[in-house]
Amino acid sequence: MMENKMMEKMMEEGIEERKANHIDIYLTKKVVATWNHWDDIVLVHNPVPDIDFDEIDTTTVVFGKKLSAPLVIAGMTGGHEKAKKINENLAYAASEAGIGMGVGSQRAGVENPDVRHTYSVVKEYDIPLVLGNLGAPQFIKSKKNRKAYGLDEIDLAMEMAGADMVAIHLNYLQEVVQVEGDLFSKGFWRAMAPLCKKRPLLLKETGGGITRHVAEMAKETGFRGIDVGGMSGTTFSGVEKERAEMKGDCFHAALGNLLWDWGIPTPVSVVEAHVGIPLIATGGIRNGLDGARALVLGADLFGMAGVLLRPAVQGKEAALEAVNTVIKQLKRVMFLLGTRTPSEMKERPWIALEPTKTWLAARKHQMYS
Repeated sequence: MMENKMMEKMMEEGIEERKANHIDIYLTKKVVATWNHWDDIVLVHNPVPDIDFDEIDTTTVVFGKKLSAPLVIAGMTGGHEKAKKINENLAYAASEAGIGMGVGSQRAGVENPDVRHTYSVVKEYDIPLVLGNLGAPQFIKSKKNRKAYGLDEIDLAMEMAGADMVAIHLNYLQEVVQVEGDLFSKGFWRAMAPLCKKRPLLLKETGGGITRHVAEMAKETGFRGIDVGGMSGTTFSGVEKERAEMKGDCFHAALGNLLWDWGIPTPVSVVEAHVGIPLIATGGIRNGLDGARALVLGADLFGMAGVLLRPAVQGKEAALEAVNTVIKQLKRVMFLLGTRTPSEMKERPWIALEPTKTWLAARKHQMYS
C-alpha cells in the first residue's frame, strides 16, 4: 500500500513537471510546423460588399451558448503553479470579450487535489462557454492504467473548471514522442459510447488532425462536436523532442525531429470533418484572417492557443487586447467578403494553393473558386 502511494505521488509530480516544461519550451523554443497551411487558403475578394460595416454582427450560438464572436481560447495549461495566473488572465479575456475558453489537460487535477485551483480559477469569471479537458488514453483499460476514467472523472473535470462540456483529447502523436508516453488506444470508441450518452463530450485532436472516418465515428458514438486540432501550428513532436533532449533521451529526441510535421493540415481537417455536428478549427490560427478562413471552410468556431500564450503571461489586459485585436481583424475581413454574420461565411468562395491543394485533391475534396 505504501509503495502504491509513493508511485502515485511520483506520477503526479511527473505530470506537473511535464505541464510546466511544455509552457517553458513554447516560450523559449521555436516549436511550430515547418509550413502553416492556412497560408494556402485564399478568400475571394468581394469588390462591392453591399453592406455597411456597422451591420456586421459576430455573435454566434454554438452548443446552446451565445458567444460575442466565433472564437475559443483553446486549452493550453493547468496542473502547476505557473498555470494558475495564465488561466486567470485568459479567463478574464474570455469573459470580457464574451468568447469561449478551454483549459489544458486536467489529468493533473484529477489525480492531485493540490493543483485543482490552477483550473478552478476559471470559475471566477463569467465565460459563456467553458471546455474541460481529459485525455483519451486515460479512458482505456490497460496494464498501465490502474483504473480507466469514467463518469466520476468527467464530473470532477466539469466541476473543477465550471465546464459546460469536456473535450476528450487525442494526443497520440505527442504520446509516441513523449518519453513517458501512453501508447494504447484499443477500445476507445467502446469506452466512450456510454459516457457520451450521459455527459456532453467533445472530441479534440491536438496537432494531428481529424479524418472523415474519425469524424463520422465521433458523431455515431455521440460526441456533441469536434475540434480538429490539425497540423499547422505548434508541433507537440517538437515540444516532446525538446523535453527528450532535456532528459538526455537520444531516441525520442530524434523521433521528434522525424515526426515534426506529421499530421493532417488543419484546413484539410476542417473540410474533412463536416459530418453535421459543431466543428471547431484549431491548429495554426494566428489572427482574424486565419479565423475567417476557417469559418469559410465550414468551421462553427475557431480556436487559438499559442499566439495568446505570450500575452497571457504578460497580464490580463495584454491577453484581452490580443483577443480583441483578433475579433477586430475578423470583422474587417467579413466586411471585405460582404458577410454580416459568421454563418454567412460558409457561403463564400475560396481557393486552395499548394501544397494544401494537393492534399485536398488527394483526399477527394471539392475546392471552390
